Amino acid sequence: MHLRFSLFTFVLPILLGITLACVNQSPDQIRQKTAEETAAIKRDTKAVAQGVKDGLSNKKSVDLNKASKDDLASLPGISSHQADRIIAERPYANTHQLVSRHVLSEDEYAQIQDRVVVNP
Repeated sequence: MHLRFSLFTFVLPILLGITLACVNQSPDQIRQKTAEETAAIKRDTKAVAQGVKDGLSNKKSVDLNKASKDDLASLPGISSHQADRIIAERPYANTHQLVSRHVLSEDEYAQIQDRVVVNP
């Protein structure tokens, strides 16, 4: 539903622009302009769809025992200071040790638990 609304709000201004631009144009000019704008919409829609797909699948796992500070800080809600604390407490036997060692709160851990792993 949200994707449909987003596409609608993206396409509607373009169609409105075409309509307003066509007030003093001939039918052939209107047809040509509509074809050009439709091609642009098609191209942009493909880009939006690919961006959504990339965003949904961009949940790479970060190994708590091996990740760099930048990788850790890229996790949702993790600051540079928290990344330093995660590194300082290494090694981890499991991901929940972030909470049991008081590195992160339970709420902070909940935001990243599906994005972190501990590999042997």
